Amino acid sequence: MINTLVGDLGHFSVILAFVAAVVAALSYFMASWKQPLGLEEANWKKLGRIAFYVHTVAVLGIIIALFNIIQNHRYEYHYAWSHSSNHLPTHFMISCFWEGQEGSFLLWIFWHTLLGLGIIWFNKKWEAPTMAVFAFVQFFLTSMILGVVIGNLKIGSSPFILLRDFMPDAPVFKLNPNFIPKDGTGLNPLLQNYWMVIHPPTLFLGFAATLVPFAFAIAGLWKGEFTKWVKPALPWALFAGLVLGIGTMMGAYWAYETLNFGGYWNWDPVENAVYIPWLVLVAAIHTLVIFRRSKAGLHTSFVLVIVSFLLILYATFLTRSGILGNASVHSFTDLGLSGQLFTYMAAFIVLATGLLVWRWKKIPATEKELTTYNSEFWVFIGAVVLCLGAFQVLFTTSIPVYNAFMGFIGIKTNLALPADQIAHYTKFQLWLGVGIAILSGLAQLMWWQKNDKARLGNALAVPGILTLLFVSLVLVLGRLGVGPKVDNPVYIVLLLAAFFAVFANLGMILTLIKRKAVLTGGAVAHVGVALMLIGILYSSGYSTIVSQNTSGLLYSRDFPEDINRDNVLLFRNNPIEMGKYKLTYGGQYMEVIDFPEYVNKESLFRLPMDEHRALARTDLKYKDKVVYKTGDTVSITPENTYYKIEYQEKGTNNTFTLYPRAQINQEMGFLASPDIKNGLTSDLYTHVSAVMNNEEERDWSELKEHNVAIGDTLFLNDYIAILKGIEPVRKVESIELGEKDVAVQADLKIFGENKEYHGHPLFVIKDNMVGRIPDEIEDLGLRLTFMSIDTENNRFTIGVNTTQKDYVILKAMEKPIINLLWIGTLVMSLGFVMAIFRRSGEGKTENITSGKGANQQRTSEKRKVAKV
Repeated sequence: MINTLVGDLGHFSVILAFVAAVVAALSYFMASWKQPLGLEEANWKKLGRIAFYVHTVAVLGIIIALFNIIQNHRYEYHYAWSHSSNHLPTHFMISCFWEGQEGSFLLWIFWHTLLGLGIIWFNKKWEAPTMAVFAFVQFFLTSMILGVVIGNLKIGSSPFILLRDFMPDAPVFKLNPNFIPKDGTGLNPLLQNYWMVIHPPTLFLGFAATLVPFAFAIAGLWKGEFTKWVKPALPWALFAGLVLGIGTMMGAYWAYETLNFGGYWNWDPVENAVYIPWLVLVAAIHTLVIFRRSKAGLHTSFVLVIVSFLLILYATFLTRSGILGNASVHSFTDLGLSGQLFTYMAAFIVLATGLLVWRWKKIPATEKELTTYNSEFWVFIGAVVLCLGAFQVLFTTSIPVYNAFMGFIGIKTNLALPADQIAHYTKFQLWLGVGIAILSGLAQLMWWQKNDKARLGNALAVPGILTLLFVSLVLVLGRLGVGPKVDNPVYIVLLLAAFFAVFANLGMILTLIKRKAVLTGGAVAHVGVALMLIGILYSSGYSTIVSQNTSGLLYSRDFPEDINRDNVLLFRNNPIEMGKYKLTYGGQYMEVIDFPEYVNKESLFRLPMDEHRALARTDLKYKDKVVYKTGDTVSITPENTYYKIEYQEKGTNNTFTLYPRAQINQEMGFLASPDIKNGLTSDLYTHVSAVMNNEEERDWSELKEHNVAIGDTLFLNDYIAILKGIEPVRKVESIELGEKDVAVQADLKIFGENKEYHGHPLFVIKDNMVGRIPDEIEDLGLRLTFMSIDTENNRFTIGVNTTQKDYVILKAMEKPIINLLWIGTLVMSLGFVMAIFRRSGEGKTENITSGKGANQQRTSEKRKVAKV
């Protein structure tokens, strides 16, 4: 029976959240209208706060209703049917929540409510003007999930629409309006990864956090408080930069672990849409720091803080309008919200630009002249370099937008994205890395001292000498075969710049420790960025394919050239040599729920009535403990097959096993995910490029019959088999045997290249009818059938068919020093955290100091009054 109550409650909560956002925006606006900062109209402010609390509760109601629909498999709702299925574990049910557009908007709305509450509770002086901005944003975002149609105008897409209303013309609903599917279409297989449980919430928290410094900047312009907004905004900007950076790198690691393109960043437009605002936000953080120190760069700070948020809105438009449908592999499809998204973006562009132009001349500017010996000058140059890098990525990524716009106004354009996007972006972004590394080291050295020519030369001497010595050592070791040989001049420049940044910032950290000064988070973050650059340089620039095809075979004319060239062909249990390794393909494995290891498919009998269930053919043991007994029914994940690849290093006894994953998906085709052997100095990255399709009907040879007695030898193409015996069988899977029914199996011992196999074809007589159940030996490409029994002569007929032996085509790469990328990410994040605590502490200290000053002023005034 269709449950409409939970959907009605959810949709009511959406409407309530939308109305409450409108009331909160208007109330906070009226509270601040023509009022100085901190002296807002109390009644309007109270109403705004109550409305935002109601909005927050309503958003929680939407979340509870939507998750209830997903968790309880209410497939009468389109969202549950299109994103989840019966057999998904709970953590992937959570991923289903934000797989769709509506769920991702809801996640964004939720983070805004928490951040808004943080401002209400901890930034009371700025509450009214900033929360007016927050509530205005929430008004637009909740409209995206409103799902209301007024005439021909559609406002938002509701996550609570019934399946029959979403596809009213489907024949099944014309026959039965109350039809409910038994299962959903399931979660995108590439998203069934633990990183997808934590990566999207982190990324959307970063998106949401950019609103906070934007709201402070808008409030500062509105209220004429052109300088005071910087102090409360800076810790929030650092928090947004931290979370957005971590979320971006989480996505990179997900790609590295899940996708098979052999890397972690593919310059996909959706990746770029996050990278661009992060670069601008980091530039804004640096200009805010400049202003806090020297009162310079305030105009730039306003522009960059505002632009970073507007770029988030632009990223939303890019990824959710459907405009990147042909340019990105993981953008959302258009739900008819393009116009609404454009209105949302345009409203804030007009609002922010108008305020900025109106107040531009009143924003104070310092008359202090910045020279080459001012650290602030080099920090500012660093911010400019970051913005230039962001602009280059933005310009190329937006090519589909230009084409769409020109087409909209009736002009045809043929501007195309670069054929090799990785090479295109790398050509420019590599120099961005060089510039940032040099400037981060130089500015940090100059930041903590008074500078002139002599002092600057002394400060640069030690990190400069260490950089030259260390890079020279690296280059020499590379030529001696110890590590990658770095001979590209551009890469050498990047290496010099990165190591200079490491030594310069580490030197400053040690100096501050000696001075017993507060450690700077900036220096730590800069070290992290430099380590990331080194990790990117080696892992991307010197990734080595170790699976070169040296056999001289052309695997298939249908394969691209790189598969025939850069892959090895492995037949099951037939070892081959690959570089310094000996590889053995050990068969196909499956994941059994609540079993700690992958299980060989040959140990499982998959039930034809339920693809998610199987019977254990043997005891399933883990560390000598029987977890499942023979005949137990187990739960499996049928869509994924894991291919056991055993590696043995030549000349040693070191062995390890990898299980790259693949599936043949009806909608997405062949999908492969790598397995990675993590090492201290390099990773071995392995994935299958092609496998034998078990779902397709196999081409078997004609049946060849062998009439044999027990103990006779059979010659089966390349193999020898012996009939060891005939055994009675009391139980046959999926067949109920009566008292008069008979079932026997032949026991055939087959000698393969490297191991022995046993085949057990069945001969069944049930209700006086003969049945045969063949047994397949996938390793050898054999199918054995027990054809007949000659009881008078004790002879038996065994039929044999042959087919292609089980194989995989595999690619393996070594990625040197990639751990520096992940370590650098952690170090950079630590630097951001340190900076957040430091800037937050400064704000509290200034509040206390200003409070004492105000009290002293009041006391002095009271004394004067008393004297009078």
